[in-house]
Amino acid sequence: MIGLRKWQADCLEHAKSHYLLHRDFFAQATPGSGKTRLAAELAKWLLEEQLIDFVICFAPTREVVAGMQRTFSAVLQQRFGNVIASVGAAYTYQAMEYQPEEFWDIFKNFRTLAIFDEIHHCAGHDPLLSNTWGQQIIRHIQDQATYTLGLSGTPWRSDDLPIALARYSDPEGRLICDYRYDLQSAVSDGVCRTPRITLIDNPLIRLVEEKENTESVRGFSCFTQLLSESPVSYEDLLRHDDILNAVLDIGIQQLNAVRITAPQAGGLVVTTDIEHAHQVAEILHAKHQSYVVVTSKTPKAQQVIDRFRHDNTCWIVAVSMISEGTDIQRLCVCCYLSRIRTELHYRQVLGRILRKLGTEDREAWLYVIAEPTLRKYSQRIANDLPEDQSTLQATKINDRLNKSKAEQSNGNTEVAKENKDHIFVAVEENGKSELQFSEHSLLKLSFSQYYRQYLLSLI
Repeated sequence: MIGLRKWQADCLEHAKSHYLLHRDFFAQATPGSGKTRLAAELAKWLLEEQLIDFVICFAPTREVVAGMQRTFSAVLQQRFGNVIASVGAAYTYQAMEYQPEEFWDIFKNFRTLAIFDEIHHCAGHDPLLSNTWGQQIIRHIQDQATYTLGLSGTPWRSDDLPIALARYSDPEGRLICDYRYDLQSAVSDGVCRTPRITLIDNPLIRLVEEKENTESVRGFSCFTQLLSESPVSYEDLLRHDDILNAVLDIGIQQLNAVRITAPQAGGLVVTTDIEHAHQVAEILHAKHQSYVVVTSKTPKAQQVIDRFRHDNTCWIVAVSMISEGTDIQRLCVCCYLSRIRTELHYRQVLGRILRKLGTEDREAWLYVIAEPTLRKYSQRIANDLPEDQSTLQATKINDRLNKSKAEQSNGNTEVAKENKDHIFVAVEENGKSELQFSEHSLLKLSFSQYYRQYLLSLI
């Protein structure tokens, strides 16, 4: 295997020293930086020093569990998994509550290292303020395991409950990380790609509302205004074919450009639900793009994901299946079309496209509708990036807009036909808004100081 990255080697040394006095170690490293490799190397050292007998890992999804088993088998050069003579195994958090009592005896009867990937999923310092997974840790592992290793790329919870096994400062209540490796460091070190986030907005929106015998027309200059001053919801935008076409066209254009020099490059579309995923798939099919769809209902979903990891298919369309911890290095473009608007989920999805394939693989592209909350998260990501990686890129569209307006006023139907992907009207029919837009604008966020000020002025 390739050598350790500098941050992994540094963290490993910190953990070795820490375990001389403490049993619990908490490491936060930005998504895509290589937490699983770090964990495997630490387990290898503990086994070689004969400080532990077994390694037991837990992770949020079966796909992540499979990835951990592959990495640990390679690093430890031993059997790892539910097979005879294994030095350890990995399980999902969901499987915790279905384990028999004798499973937990391993923590009582043997020296064990318990590893928790994306441990922010496990809430709990006491049984009253814990979720199911946190309760299992408190009951069976907290005071039983010889050592524990908590890993997280986004070390907080949306409900602000404390994370299991974590320590917090008093009285501030800030999470104490024994080692922290942030996105700024990962980009500066060349460990992760630089994210190029594009917020897709529209400067000329019309909403036509028909009520009985009356018709009202309202204009909006951006999605923020539309969402705040009309009954239209963010999810309405996500399901509208014209918006989906606009977002996917931009993503396809970028992926095609990348594949000129990196033919194996792939794209991810994060969708809202199964119906939405198939809506996106139909659009990709119409655009002659190769794709696979992976949802909770997909037969042998893990095998589908693994095939995509190694083949040349352009796109994978997923509903909560390619989120945190999933390692598909060839992913470098993402269209974020999920209704989930938590910072934790947004950053975890971004992490899916930050893993690098080589030294020249430097950038990743995330495309998202310019909704206010997602704007805010994008700006916070800006604060995490080094200044020398920051550039402002913007697509100027005023000339095209003015030309389009003039052509519509002059009744130039031929031009209107040619530009049908950019000239839309918003109509409310049968109580459901079908939003359409005159032109999409691009704000390519690359996070310079100037850009942050500019972004703040838009919120």
